[in-house]
Amino acid sequence: MLKRTVGLIAILFSATAFGGELGDAAKKDYDEYLAGLFDHFHRSPELSTVEHETARRMALELNLAGFIVTEGVGGTGVVAMMENGEGPLVMMRADMDGLPIEEKTGLENASRAQQKDPITGNRVYTMHACGHDVHITSLVGTARYMAAHKDKWKGTLMLVVQPAEERVLGARAMRDDDIWDRFGTPDYALAFHVSSSDVAGVINVSEGSPYAGADTVDIIIHGIGSHGAHPHRGKDPIVLGSQIVLALQTLVARELSPRDPGVVTVGSFHSGTKHNIISDRAHLQLTVRSTSNETRDILLQGIKRIAENMGRVAGLPDDKLPEVIVSNESVPPTTNNAALARRLKQAWTENMGDDAVVDIPTKGMGAEDFPFFTVQPAITSVYWAIGGTPQEDFDREAAGGDPVPSHHSPLFKIVPGPSVTAGVESTVVALLELLAE
Repeated sequence: MLKRTVGLIAILFSATAFGGELGDAAKKDYDEYLAGLFDHFHRSPELSTVEHETARRMALELNLAGFIVTEGVGGTGVVAMMENGEGPLVMMRADMDGLPIEEKTGLENASRAQQKDPITGNRVYTMHACGHDVHITSLVGTARYMAAHKDKWKGTLMLVVQPAEERVLGARAMRDDDIWDRFGTPDYALAFHVSSSDVAGVINVSEGSPYAGADTVDIIIHGIGSHGAHPHRGKDPIVLGSQIVLALQTLVARELSPRDPGVVTVGSFHSGTKHNIISDRAHLQLTVRSTSNETRDILLQGIKRIAENMGRVAGLPDDKLPEVIVSNESVPPTTNNAALARRLKQAWTENMGDDAVVDIPTKGMGAEDFPFFTVQPAITSVYWAIGGTPQEDFDREAAGGDPVPSHHSPLFKIVPGPSVTAGVESTVVALLELLAE
């Protein structure tokens, strides 16, 4: 735990960085301080669960801003607390891990960092290919502003630097490390993600589910092995597995309402060893995406029903029916509290302008582990997006030029200035709305 030895100096320093309106203050702090910090993080990404240097730097920055900092929460997680009189406890979370990808953007500050992958043991290139460097830099900017303007708010501010979001492990690990018992259960929980799909600096907030829930599902199919020339002597798990794959496609098409999104993808099908051997086992690996608990139940129950009963159709005895295994790596949907989303949208519009706030539905079914902070107990929460791509890049793509790279691409890039500044400004507006004196 870092001691608050320089808190007063830090607050006085921070105060010199801010003046005038919030937007001008955020931009000034970016130009004078946060730009260099972003550059450091972008050049030095670390993989999930081994973000040791990133965590240390974040702990130092938050301590310099005047917060009481605790390291090592749920692994490499960091929690920074600032009490400022009576009022609600509000949590703001930023994830910090990078990805095992070699950056190929050609940017001057492109990452050339390498690290030992904790999963494979191999040494790999690392990259902030999802924008988490924007998140943690913005969190520091937010901390500096809130510490320098304690006359504008009352209550307790909890800043959470979360590890291992890319492996959906970090939020659960921090919960398992009793974060709420140790630091208090928040009245509100907030987070944002920079988005290459939105115009740089724009706030995109939905009253529904900005991120899907994700379940990792394995289906183990037991067959009866035999010679390929004598198929009648066995039960072919490849044929049965193929029938299950096709039958699973009816779940979304025929069991979900046409207005309820869902995805069932079979990403892997393994069976057999040789041309003329009918295997006795097949293994299907699935990812299942949903935006509500009701849809999730329909899909998971349907997968189990189809797999088991297709086994019966194939004539398998009950002790050889396919096994459906749902991994504990699953995450529930990220669901915004509609009333709070409307409240913050109004605050952002009033403070940042009508053009700064949009509600554009997410087109994909990406997942997040932020909901592990907001369920059991249920915590009122909002998760929003900050645009990270200049409008001219979208215009060039529309004219037939290079497409805007997606997240997790070696070409992924965002424009840091507007992204970090909007991240700080939107977060501070939201916090001041909830922590108003």
